[in-house]
Amino acid sequence: MKVATVVGARPQFIKAAPLSRALKAAQIEEFIVHTGQHQDANMSGSFFSELGLAEPRYQLSINNLPHGAMTGRMLEQIESILLGEQPDMVVVFGDTNSTLAGALAAKKAGIPVAHIEAGMRSGLDFQPEEINRILTDHLSSLLLTSNEEAKEHLLKEGISEDKIVVSGDLSLDLFRWQKTHRRLPAGLELPSSFALLTLHRQENVDEPARLKAWIEALEKVAKHISIVCPLHPRTQARLDKLGLSLPAQIIPPCGHAEILGLTEASTMVLTDSGGLQKEAYFSERPCLTLREATEWTELVEGGSNMLCEPENLEKHFLELQSKALKYPALYGDGKAAIFIARKIREFIESNSSLS
Repeated sequence: MKVATVVGARPQFIKAAPLSRALKAAQIEEFIVHTGQHQDANMSGSFFSELGLAEPRYQLSINNLPHGAMTGRMLEQIESILLGEQPDMVVVFGDTNSTLAGALAAKKAGIPVAHIEAGMRSGLDFQPEEINRILTDHLSSLLLTSNEEAKEHLLKEGISEDKIVVSGDLSLDLFRWQKTHRRLPAGLELPSSFALLTLHRQENVDEPARLKAWIEALEKVAKHISIVCPLHPRTQARLDKLGLSLPAQIIPPCGHAEILGLTEASTMVLTDSGGLQKEAYFSERPCLTLREATEWTELVEGGSNMLCEPENLEKHFLELQSKALKYPALYGDGKAAIFIARKIREFIESNSSLS
């Protein structure tokens, strides 16, 4: 049995790591295709070594292009790889251009697709990520969801229930595995109390007026608490171009163990990342999500996460700071990787017997 795992961005490395170990234990050969969507060494290369993830067999180095061009070039190269390798299944994660390109290439090559973290929806169908989620789900043969709510989204869209498996979330697997590995960045002096900030999404930093609005909103929050920000290269470039700065202690991009260390050391998390919203929840830290909507709607419904716009960020910060919060289990038992590897094996065996 052989599967191809397609990754391209940091959240996918995080999910691929525990699954790779589980696939190996299940005696399934895996090779990794890295599209290069995150090309910066701190955002990519260090994650592979830190997470114990095998080096990619294929490194495509496709990045810094418009969405259509990026997805198209990935599709062309992944298709060529799949036709040569002929895996039994292609595994994709989440909602990036790499996800959609991997799923499209596999579908056109007649290879079944397993989509991990299927069924997530923000409700904003103009977002590139939402487009990628929806299209990938409808291309996939095995849809592995983090929770029951995601399954319901798929059923409402007419996807057959026999394709859907509620698996739990691989991020929780890795969070628990890294319990003894997490650390703070070396040589960093932190305030006694601080909010951890990450800000990088296209809709927040590419438009100058929007970025300036977030800076003004963060200046108001900074009057109440110190802010520490591992600055994403994308955001750094936009700030440099405009001659602006964030009202925060700026540190270089961090590895995953360091991000988890900073999350646990923080009082609150402010982020527009999808993955960090969950990691804040696992660490039992309140989270302000700097977005109009989130695919992790259950966190908002539970009260530990609040969606923010620049005009209400300070108000929501003070409100969330004063809340007594609970963090019930929402994403399985931390053993999703073993379960998913078994389901992949069963799917391949079933397909083999049919052919």
